[in-house]
Amino acid sequence: MQPRRAGHPPPAITDVDERALAAWLREHGEPAYRARQIRRAFARSSAADWDGLTDLPKPLRAALAASFRWSAVEPVHEVESVDGETRKALLRLHDGHHIESVLMPHHGARNSVCFSTQAGCPMACAFCATGEMGLVRNLTTGEIVDQVRHWSRELAARGERVSHVVAMGMGEPLANLDAVVGAVRMLIDPELFGISPRRVTISTVGLVPRMDALAALDLPMNLAVSLHAPNDRIRRRIVPASRRWTIDEVLAASRRYVERTKRRVTFEYVLLAGVNDAERDAAELAARIRRLGRTADFHVNLIPVNAGPGGFERPPVERMERFAEVLQERGIAATLRISKGQDIAAGCGQLKVPEGRAARVGAEDLG
Repeated sequence: MQPRRAGHPPPAITDVDERALAAWLREHGEPAYRARQIRRAFARSSAADWDGLTDLPKPLRAALAASFRWSAVEPVHEVESVDGETRKALLRLHDGHHIESVLMPHHGARNSVCFSTQAGCPMACAFCATGEMGLVRNLTTGEIVDQVRHWSRELAARGERVSHVVAMGMGEPLANLDAVVGAVRMLIDPELFGISPRRVTISTVGLVPRMDALAALDLPMNLAVSLHAPNDRIRRRIVPASRRWTIDEVLAASRRYVERTKRRVTFEYVLLAGVNDAERDAAELAARIRRLGRTADFHVNLIPVNAGPGGFERPPVERMERFAEVLQERGIAATLRISKGQDIAAGCGQLKVPEGRAARVGAEDLG
């Protein structure tokens, strides 16, 4: 472990890998097996701090508390949707910045956590509130994992657990690839959180080189690609990152992801009235997907736009349903989804905290 610099807080335990923790334990005269024991404990315990790990000797707990923060995030407040299920948490980071994370229960069948990967976002999609913040900074692996731990502790109180995780909160996950992959490896570790990799979804607006890098890791996760348009003319208007990679390049990378991982790719498509919701748009989108080959490898999620920047409006329900029908008639699986938690600004594209606007990082810097 690197020595801590003056004025900096100790690292969060979730930002310390097993090897570094084992080295710290040796320095403190503790056996190496304690490293795995401690990691299992912070992943599975509902304790609020180090004192709650009563299976560890008290002197060791005191030493750990002096060297490592129990969590990389500090809850500020939570709000609950009128549906009685969806909850959103505002979380403070050690440097005073903030992020949001969302818990989305599904009628007792599963508990999904939508986690953030950046404070702010550099992608500036036209309908997304997070993009208005600009990029504040990347999150660490611990700051990602501890969003899941936050909700795990709440669910444990009622005998439940986190079953699914989706990187669809604040930020572009593939712009922070190393930290995201590090977090996923912890979340799917059967000795730690034990979440099935098939219940992990990573989203992206289509950073093509990093889509290929993710595929090369051979982690059987789900990939969700935020397409939002049937062609480059429309996509460049609403997704600035598409100036770097054409829609055909993004679709080709999606096909390569399927071929390498054997996992289906979902195309996210936010419906904007008068912009990308016409029948001809659906037909053009279907034609592009059909050219990829086996259409069963792809699925389109149609998401009515939520209230946010850009002044966009939702299409009428009949128009959205017809868009889905056009895709289905051409052999493309499509589902019209209504975001949960809109009343607490927890829906797709609604996460935002009152941070100062940071200098933008363009997609050309993320290749």
